[in-house]
Amino acid sequence: MITDLELGEEWKTEALEPAGPARATGGPGPRPWLWALGGVVAASAVWGGGLYAFGDRAAEPEISYRASKNLCQDFKARALSGITGDMHKNKPVNLEGDHPAVYAARCGLENAGKDGTASDVNVVAQVALHKKTDPSTEFDAPDLRTTAYAGGVRTAAVPDLGERAVMHVMSGESWLILKVLDGATVFTVEVGAGTLAETNGRPATDIDAVQAAMIEDMRELMSALKK
Repeated sequence: MITDLELGEEWKTEALEPAGPARATGGPGPRPWLWALGGVVAASAVWGGGLYAFGDRAAEPEISYRASKNLCQDFKARALSGITGDMHKNKPVNLEGDHPAVYAARCGLENAGKDGTASDVNVVAQVALHKKTDPSTEFDAPDLRTTAYAGGVRTAAVPDLGERAVMHVMSGESWLILKVLDGATVFTVEVGAGTLAETNGRPATDIDAVQAAMIEDMRELMSALKK
């Protein structure tokens, strides 16, 4: 279970104005409850066009993580698999994109339902290495997909994880986003579930346990990619 101290002392609900629907792409198949998880790699990859200025000369931000050539191999999702079932049993969806401004890698996973039943949990991991601009200036800006989400968003700081980290929990607690900034690198782990109640032979899942597993798997991923 995550304690209040682990997630920070204050939760706040952000009033976000609904926007137009996001277009889901990629991933192991469409799911109405995961309309926003498919296209997570594109948004970060197109922002860095200018130079990061330091004094009177341009300088590139320091990147202390390696570029992942197969994020689904680097992202083990061990803790989440212990809750939801093996996240690597079904074929992962792995994508990379190299741009002069940002190197981005994405891994899409879904759990394997018991006795051949359909999966009910999707996980998306993303790593963006910003090569030209400092991502800290935009890290706290509202995510476009959460802004478009019609329900409420509960946000809490996560201490002792990178330079800054936040956990977003959407209304209904079926979509969670953990986002971490560390230097010029932004990490994201998202979990979307049709339900966290008992289903398909899987026991009911406590939302705090899911958040704790996301944090544990994030730490392992960051350690695996550290130079």
